[in-house]
Amino acid sequence: MKVLHIPCLDDNYSYMIIDETTKEAAVVDPVEPHKVLRVAQENEVDLKFVLTTHHHWDHAGGNDKIKQLVPGIKIYGGSVDNVRGCTDKVENGDRVSLGVDISILALHTPAHTKGHISYYVTDKEGEDPAVFTGDTLFIAGCGKFFEGTAEQMYQSLCVTLGSLPKPTLVYCGHEYTVKNLQFALTVEPDNAKIVQKLAWAERQRRVGLPTIPSTIQEEFESNPFMRVDLPEVQDKVGCKSPVEAMREIRQRKDNWKG
Repeated sequence: MKVLHIPCLDDNYSYMIIDETTKEAAVVDPVEPHKVLRVAQENEVDLKFVLTTHHHWDHAGGNDKIKQLVPGIKIYGGSVDNVRGCTDKVENGDRVSLGVDISILALHTPAHTKGHISYYVTDKEGEDPAVFTGDTLFIAGCGKFFEGTAEQMYQSLCVTLGSLPKPTLVYCGHEYTVKNLQFALTVEPDNAKIVQKLAWAERQRRVGLPTIPSTIQEEFESNPFMRVDLPEVQDKVGCKSPVEAMREIRQRKDNWKG
């Protein structure tokens, strides 16, 4: 399995997932279809379907166009998210396969939108796991709770995504990492992992490289929203429960002027 980053708009990423045995490919959130098709041609792959994480235009806005450009392409999207151009609705636990080796599991991860789906992708033997988290889990952050609650985001991040194998690679929808880590330091100024990762992320961005992927393990170490189960993080924000801490940290982030 090979994953290619496709930078789109100002700070979005689409991703191409390639089954190297068959040269079949899927694309996550192809908001700029012409860019996606150029990458498909350069890599000589056959684009089979689209995985849409959620209905916001900067993720689903290219679906109608890619259907025109690739006749017969399937567009997967969450069953309750009203995704533009969707041909095949998915629910939590649904599986899709790509080529001969790749299995894709749909995980319902609501809060940013009601029907947000993250896609957990594994190779044969479950090797090289990766998860495409759209705007639910960012590197060192999470999406705003536009259509959901702190309870839902806690479930999505700390339970659903948090129960994936620790080495799982995390591919998110935006390049927000530097700002997220700067904010994370306001919550945990003494967290050495955050300090180290921020220095690394700043170096990556200076030379125009992505800060993605991360891993589930790294997110448990440096993402305040995935650390809300820890009593020391709850104490730092004056809260007594994980959900309360999730709500408080999100509120602080919404008001942060960094």
